[in-house]
Amino acid sequence: MRLTQVSAVLVFVLGLSVGVWMTHSVQAEERTTPTFDNVLRADLESAEGLEVIVSLVEIPAETTLPQHRHPGEEFVYLLEGNAMLWLKGAGDVALKAGDAVKVPLGQVHTAKTGGEAAKVLVFRVHRKGEPERIP
Repeated sequence: MRLTQVSAVLVFVLGLSVGVWMTHSVQAEERTTPTFDNVLRADLESAEGLEVIVSLVEIPAETTLPQHRHPGEEFVYLLEGNAMLWLKGAGDVALKAGDAVKVPLGQVHTAKTGGEAAKVLVFRVHRKGEPERIP
């Protein structure tokens, strides 16, 4: 009977360890790829041909996004972490949680993180029907 109890405890501990390892592995994997989640997309009634796109962007630590531009103006609000925003012709802008910045229409830019991840809320006023990001 005692061997059965020891076996049950070992199976439980092993299962718990595997579960923790898998959770940690998935979280580590998630941290290696930025995520872009559009939480709202709506036409602007006051301006024909324009829409607003609101996105939640999560950038893992030690990550640089590819340089790109948008067919619209972008407004960035850093919810968590720190990031460096690079604007072509204007250089780097250091951002910390609570900071907001505007990226001008068509401005080539990128963002990069250091030792910690960043969570960003992005609002774009965008020409309807055009791609969200242009490399």
